[in-house]
Amino acid sequence: MNPRHILTALAVSLITLTITTSTQAQEKKTPKSFPSAADQIKDLPSLPDFTEQLQQTIDQSGGNLVFVKTGVYRITKPLVFDLTKHGAAKVTSSAGVTIIMDGPGPAIKFIGSHEGTAGPTSFKPKTWNERMPIVSGIEILGNHPQAVGIELFQTMEPVISQVSVRWCLHGIHLVNRNRNVTISDCHLYENSGMGIYLDAVNLHQINISNSHISYNRHGGIVVRNGNVRNLQITGCDIEGNMPADSSPTRAANILLDVSGSEGDRKHSIAEVTITSCTIQHSGNYSKVKGVFAAPGGANIRILGKESYPINSVTITGNVISDTENNIDITHAHDVTIASNTLFAPTSNHLTVKNSERIVVTGNTFNPRQFERPAALIFTNSNDCVISSSTIHKSKNPAGAVQLNNCSGFLLNALNLTDNAAGIALNKTIDTTINNCRVSRTAENGLDLSIPADNKNIKLSGNSLSGNDKVDETALSSNK
Repeated sequence: MNPRHILTALAVSLITLTITTSTQAQEKKTPKSFPSAADQIKDLPSLPDFTEQLQQTIDQSGGNLVFVKTGVYRITKPLVFDLTKHGAAKVTSSAGVTIIMDGPGPAIKFIGSHEGTAGPTSFKPKTWNERMPIVSGIEILGNHPQAVGIELFQTMEPVISQVSVRWCLHGIHLVNRNRNVTISDCHLYENSGMGIYLDAVNLHQINISNSHISYNRHGGIVVRNGNVRNLQITGCDIEGNMPADSSPTRAANILLDVSGSEGDRKHSIAEVTITSCTIQHSGNYSKVKGVFAAPGGANIRILGKESYPINSVTITGNVISDTENNIDITHAHDVTIASNTLFAPTSNHLTVKNSERIVVTGNTFNPRQFERPAALIFTNSNDCVISSSTIHKSKNPAGAVQLNNCSGFLLNALNLTDNAAGIALNKTIDTTINNCRVSRTAENGLDLSIPADNKNIKLSGNSLSGNDKVDETALSSNK
């Protein structure tokens, strides 16, 4: 056996043997309002602090920590894996292992030296010695309000898999610069901050897949500022990542946000795929009957900026439900929302503001068992397409589909049924509505509303079964 592995095994075995032999009081406790490791590990105050022993094992084992026996290990400072000293490193377990972070900062921190891009010519030779740091097969519990699960700093090809993080501030925290990140088969559950937090990070190429990211109070997958490209989110269950009570919030199950850096083009987000996920809660299904949870929350929220809109985003094949707004978009270009099932918003399915070239096609929109406004509302937006979708039982009296101060829209093959009102245009120009069907609209509602403040509106091939109000001066002369 490799001497490094023998040393690791001996050190961890020694820790396991002594785990209940010493007593050490907790330095700090998390607020009673939020769960902590003490809720699960009843004898936690009697557990020794293994920070120094584990750090010594890491440093003497070439940067590796291999747990070989089941155990609970309490630490009070970050376990630092300095890839610049050790090269490639890993934290793995062949048994059930729990690390309790009973102090501020990340339980596991990888520090690398990569300052380039993902292109081969940008690498320094030493960086390849740091390639693919691994964390796998462990549980991390927080017992401090500033505890974090895992932090990545300037790493190349990190792999985090089969990891559970609960009751920390953030589950996985990416900072400064990283490249080619893989996060898969993880459980990031009930953290007080974010599940996965891309924090002003320069990061291209990150895959997040096959994971449960749930009940993190301030967001599930959050990208805030930084320079982020090639983010793929696939096959995940992402739910309840916002307050489960009536606290107002701007949190989202998935949040892309550069709105706080207007004028600074260095902060930008583009090239994002969100596919084959279940994205839902909190909203109608709150624990208190008749109370909507997390007012202001969203399942997917895209907050760009005028100086650099978020762009090139694909949202496809997801089941999206049960937040105030299912999808909320501001200052974005070139977003495709296709083949999704959206239901049960507490307010609206889709709100789009100050955006261009948003394509919404092949979706189903319905409130399911609830009565909800459940509309699609576009404001100050241009050159968008809404097509081949069903929109059912929207109770918004202003319209199930609303275009406000928009231009250059195509509405095609929409099937609107049992809504309070159908399609409504306000101060909108150069827009075509064709082959749409509006049926069983409420008796006091309009299938189609186009007042005189619109201009150059083209209508063809539509099927309206109720009342409409169309000002002839708003229509194009080329019918």
